[in-house]
Amino acid sequence: MNNKEYIERGRFAPSPTGRMHLGNVFSALLSWLSIKAQGGKWVLRIEDIDPQRSRMEYADLIMGDLEWLGLTWDEGPFYQSERGEIYEAELQKLADRGMTYPCYCTRADILATQAPHESDGRVVYKGTCRNLKPGTHSGPAAVRMRVPEEGEGIVSFVDGHYGEQTVDLTTQCGDFIVRRKDGAWAYQLAVVVDDAMMGITEVVRGRDLLLSSPQQIYLAKELGFAPPRFTHLPLLCNTEGQRLSKRDRSLDMGALRSRFEAEDIIGLLAYKAGLQKSPNRVTAEELVAGFDWKKISCEDIILVEN
Repeated sequence: MNNKEYIERGRFAPSPTGRMHLGNVFSALLSWLSIKAQGGKWVLRIEDIDPQRSRMEYADLIMGDLEWLGLTWDEGPFYQSERGEIYEAELQKLADRGMTYPCYCTRADILATQAPHESDGRVVYKGTCRNLKPGTHSGPAAVRMRVPEEGEGIVSFVDGHYGEQTVDLTTQCGDFIVRRKDGAWAYQLAVVVDDAMMGITEVVRGRDLLLSSPQQIYLAKELGFAPPRFTHLPLLCNTEGQRLSKRDRSLDMGALRSRFEAEDIIGLLAYKAGLQKSPNRVTAEELVAGFDWKKISCEDIILVEN
């Protein structure tokens, strides 16, 4: 591909497990603005790999809300639930190289071996099943990706907003799941494969996924893919400092659309992000020319409901 054909490509990849809330919209808006400010294309991917929680009606609502907000996509929607054969082929490449192994541990097993020092609640898998002999166990098993031995799994990258990041995969992440015990595809594998095959050059998402980036960089390189650039953004939080979630029903798009116009919501988020000096009504398109990551705080943003 020569330089004349190259174009930046961003993506928004919601899970259809409920109606979008204001935090989802904030992430979508900054992702859309960032790629549009570079003259690039925005890809919509529906991450419906969880068969127990994903619903097509939620996917339809998400797309309707994005269009109502003026956050239109250039390609897609692509549905992960339709891409199982692709993930299977990539997983087989890893298995052929001995990069994966079956894990029979339950969550209770893992928690029982977990040191209590992880302040954010992360569970770092200790490798219980890593060297099991074939035939030792039977029954359903998850599939885990091996990370390097301690001291050899250092991954460094420059986040587009939070700067240089260095993570030791062995001590901070551990061997991670690429296929769940119930057969469903795990987030890390599906995301890495899709971003590579869809030509995504920039991933913009909440800082709560910052630790996923080194895992995805490592997995991408093991699969022979060039990882995208990662840019993480501050989280929208309630007055108690808790990240907004789909449990905050008063801030989901159903409730918001009954009270506000699209320009009101975009204007408020642009103000909270530091992209304009007051919460004036504005369209997403009107924000593109003045978009700059330097205007956006690294601190989480407290949202006070009116």
